[in-house]
Amino acid sequence: MIKPAAELARKLGNPCSDEALFELALTHRSCGKRNNERLEFLGDAILSFVVADALYERFPDAREGQMSRLRSRVVKGETLAKIAREMQLGDYLRLGSGELKSGGYRRDSILADSVEAIIGAVYLDQGVEAARAFILQWFDKHLQQLDLKVSLKDSKTRLQEFLQSRRSSLPQYELISVEGEPHDQTFHIRCQVALLDQATEGKGSSRRQAEQQAASQALKHLGQESGA
Repeated sequence: MIKPAAELARKLGNPCSDEALFELALTHRSCGKRNNERLEFLGDAILSFVVADALYERFPDAREGQMSRLRSRVVKGETLAKIAREMQLGDYLRLGSGELKSGGYRRDSILADSVEAIIGAVYLDQGVEAARAFILQWFDKHLQQLDLKVSLKDSKTRLQEFLQSRRSSLPQYELISVEGEPHDQTFHIRCQVALLDQATEGKGSSRRQAEQQAASQALKHLGQESGA
């Protein structure tokens, strides 16, 4: 049973006084023409700006490329989905019958988009400073974990660069299997590297995640620390 939007608003400290606007932020496009896509577009831009501003202040010596990679790490879909689950956002989403039956309220992409839509709604209702406060409250833990000394390159990129530095052929990724229902799948990937006698494997809720894990394992076998 879908919980009332007003209940979520209270849990979040009533960041949006316009109840209809807040409920719209929780309405997926599968429900019809009146949905949260426009709010998501707006929230995405505001989130990117607020995080960029926070990184500019937090890392005064960071270069542009470093800040771009830090921002990407904070605003990526996986991070947004984690925050959505912390809010228990899936319990409040308005989904069409098809998405509801397929478990759309658990899907990372839908959860992430809804967080951005809420940010857009807060901005329209309360202004940019209220939106900034909301973002910094929910993203603070992820911002605090950032460290310029830690490699910001993902495992696939690091593995490719390492192999290129050794004049070795690039890794080959192979999909072994996909398990589970469409809304809750697990991907299994094999990574073949010429410098290793055996292939490494990885699994994840997306093909990308599984490839990153397989690359991370390859880096470990090659004596390189994993940056994933």
